[in-house]
Amino acid sequence: MRKKRRNFSSKFKAKVALEALKDQLTLAELATKYELHANQISAWKKELLANSFLLYEKKRGPKVDADEEKEARLYEQIGKLQFELDWLKKKYRGMDEALRLSQIAVLEGLSIARQCELMSVSRSKYYYQAVGESAENLKLMRKIDEFHLSHPEWGYPRMTEYLRASGLICNRKRVARLMKKMNIRSVLPKPNTSLSAKSHKKYPYLLRGLKVSRSNEVWATDITYIPMQAGFMYLTVVMDWYSRYVLSWRISNSMDKRFCLEALDEAWKWGQPEIFNSDQGAQFTSLEFTSELLNRGIKISMDGKGRALDNVFVERLWWSVKYEHIYLRAYENGLDLHNGLKEYFNYYNNHRLHSSLGYKTPQDIFLQHL
Repeated sequence: MRKKRRNFSSKFKAKVALEALKDQLTLAELATKYELHANQISAWKKELLANSFLLYEKKRGPKVDADEEKEARLYEQIGKLQFELDWLKKKYRGMDEALRLSQIAVLEGLSIARQCELMSVSRSKYYYQAVGESAENLKLMRKIDEFHLSHPEWGYPRMTEYLRASGLICNRKRVARLMKKMNIRSVLPKPNTSLSAKSHKKYPYLLRGLKVSRSNEVWATDITYIPMQAGFMYLTVVMDWYSRYVLSWRISNSMDKRFCLEALDEAWKWGQPEIFNSDQGAQFTSLEFTSELLNRGIKISMDGKGRALDNVFVERLWWSVKYEHIYLRAYENGLDLHNGLKEYFNYYNNHRLHSSLGYKTPQDIFLQHL
């Protein structure tokens, strides 16, 4: 017997999206709580962020010119004519696929097949109900994360063999999929290592051969995967390159650009750098992120494709965070993780002596060389 499709009210979607936005629970935990799929919650969260500006529109709505008003009236009066459907196609063309999928079944009077055609997604994607990551996969992801920190040069073939040697059952396709989901790849250069956000402008790497001699000369950022008891979270930081001082950090249950922008916004309280370095991820190449830097006259530097060690000091920070803190604990939710990381970064910045800094703390070096 075919399972009846569930319909959700706007109020329910908003409630779930707002809870996801708090980043206190992983998507897996939210999916279990509301009997949903994690991808569905992620799509609602993105939709909420994308349309949040509508809260500040006047009640009478945004102004429209005469042609747009006429087109809207025609749409209401004479139904779903072909030229109106073409207008819908243009409206949704630039939208993220997850958001386009979330809009299906919103347009009354159109079949699911026709809506999928308008949104440029396949019907199979709309009807597909994927299963969240199993406990076995989460165990694999935890082990992949540990191996990657010790051997960042491993790609998925070698990673697979070492996982098998550790007694874990897996194949190359499975390991490759999980590494992609974790935003993990080999640091060895190879072609086409990043295929996301092709339309975003990429910037050259500016740190090769550069001798950084003071604080706030170069800042760097990155995102890493954090394993949890149920699911996982993502962590981003903004770090001063010279002193290794963590200027700001944020966690999120999804790989959206919001938490990266929030970390950047908090970092401004320490001043601003001459150069800002990141990888070529969609979060850091987005117009919102790069505009924040360009409007302040900051030069943008981006790691070469497949060259994670171009951002070597942040990569070392990930090793310290995980082996000195994350792997020694088993966090149950985002709130506990946030409090734990707050305590750790206070220790890292103000009390942890770094051999590369002459056994001084990052705070000492950062404040002395401003």
